[in-house]
Amino acid sequence: MSGAGSRPDSTDYREIFLSDRPLIDTRAPLEFNKGSFPCATSLPLMTDAERQKVGTCYKQQGQDAAIKLGHQLVSGAIKEERVNAWAEFARKHPEGYLFCFRGGLRSQISQQWLHEAGVDYPRIQGGYKAMRTFLLNEIESAVSECQFTLVGGMTGTGKTEVLNVLANAVDLEKHANHRGSTFGKRATPQPSQIGFENALAIDFLKRRAAGQHHFVLEDESRLIGRCSVPLSLHQQMRSYPLVWLDDAFENRVERILRDYVIDLCAEFVDEHGAEEGPEIFATSLRKNLANITKRLGGERYRQLATMMDQALEQQLATGNVERHRDWISSLLQEYYDPMYDYQIEKNAERIIFRGKQQEVVEYLREHTSG
Repeated sequence: MSGAGSRPDSTDYREIFLSDRPLIDTRAPLEFNKGSFPCATSLPLMTDAERQKVGTCYKQQGQDAAIKLGHQLVSGAIKEERVNAWAEFARKHPEGYLFCFRGGLRSQISQQWLHEAGVDYPRIQGGYKAMRTFLLNEIESAVSECQFTLVGGMTGTGKTEVLNVLANAVDLEKHANHRGSTFGKRATPQPSQIGFENALAIDFLKRRAAGQHHFVLEDESRLIGRCSVPLSLHQQMRSYPLVWLDDAFENRVERILRDYVIDLCAEFVDEHGAEEGPEIFATSLRKNLANITKRLGGERYRQLATMMDQALEQQLATGNVERHRDWISSLLQEYYDPMYDYQIEKNAERIIFRGKQQEVVEYLREHTSG
């Protein structure tokens, strides 16, 4: 819909994502929750129930009847409320766009209703489907055209700390909102798989546009919590060169205590309040340990669970976290470290450098820039 001084509809997905254009997602809430884009706001033309009714009508009576039903369902005060929400967004974000699934009827209707309300707002031709395809292709082209180096290391060596100081690091765990290990669940939920992939693709897009073509990633398993690393990327990760990060056992225990107990408990307090937060944190920590009962073995699990319970009891009663070091140390020595010893042996040919944190950072800065 065009008018005097209005912007045209767009298919320039690259510019839209590079510029973080604000987006109105007119799809139903169910579609939005399955996955959208970082700068998109859900302002649906129809609710889930309304969309279902229209869809059923379309199958039974055809398009004309479905369109007629849609106009009946979204009329009067309901229509006015939704148009007002779009208009307010458009006034706040005059540089934005609106879209639906394929850039078809729903976004055209939304655009028409906005025009009738005196607001000309462009839509994205091709809609969600075309933008999603563009981003998936961006991941594939990054994997095929760019260089990658991985950072590995035993649990608690500070791999994320290394990524945080490198300009060309892509933090998969940050995109997944999960630390990647059995104990990696955060206080806030993970994104959907689609949301994870879209954010990762936009990250690659922006970095490549800025001239980066050699990226540093943490050596991850396929799953980061419930988010799955894109298959093409993960398959290639098995062959990328590996830089191994070392640190003293005592430092690793302290880092895990900080990240997985002190800071994580604070996250739960921020999210759920000072009364419920610590209890929810404790429940989550116990559940994480229970999830690896089979791999630990029954007796080892019971020993660790007892130590964890004692530590949590002390923490919840007094705020003292000292006893957490007991189960952390045992879990590292008896469970994680033997696994990583095997990984070091298995991947020895891929390890191109090994050192402490600052040594690894300096090596990566020197050998992965550009």
